[in-house]
Amino acid sequence: MTLHDSAISALSAWNPAPASQESLRQAFLGFLASRTDTCQRACEAGHLTASAVVLDSTGKQVLLTLHPRVGRWLQLGGHCEPADTSLAEAALREATEESGIAGLTIGETPVHLDVHPITCSLGVPTRHFDVRYVLHAPPGAEPVRSEESDDLRWWPVDALPAGSEDLTELMQAAVGR
Repeated sequence: MTLHDSAISALSAWNPAPASQESLRQAFLGFLASRTDTCQRACEAGHLTASAVVLDSTGKQVLLTLHPRVGRWLQLGGHCEPADTSLAEAALREATEESGIAGLTIGETPVHLDVHPITCSLGVPTRHFDVRYVLHAPPGAEPVRSEESDDLRWWPVDALPAGSEDLTELMQAAVGR
């Protein structure tokens, strides 16, 4: 099964509670149906990305990265790679690379969707169709900042850093699981 087919399967099976997320799910499925390259970063019309809400073993803290290009605290994640066979696999790979934490575990289904305009590595304005998963770190996990981050740290889920208010809905979806 290709990543494209796997993405269609994952989003078709997901049943989000909020109406706004169901609307986005339908839009993502429509985008996936419109072309076969939607999981490849070379797709200038936009492309699916995979994000990871990494919670500590207690579920009370979330690992956020200070993104160098965006200049804000965000969840981990990024572009799908040719070797990825599922969006969950891409989210787990990205989280492991960006956090340096071994032994992360991931939920099987997405918890949240978001689409946003961005100028990413293509160098042209595009859109990220971001599919977000919840991951849990093993007890005592200590993150190690990668070159993809200006900073990396744990934050209380209910006390996110200033300027990250747009992550509130995502955090509610993540901890509500």
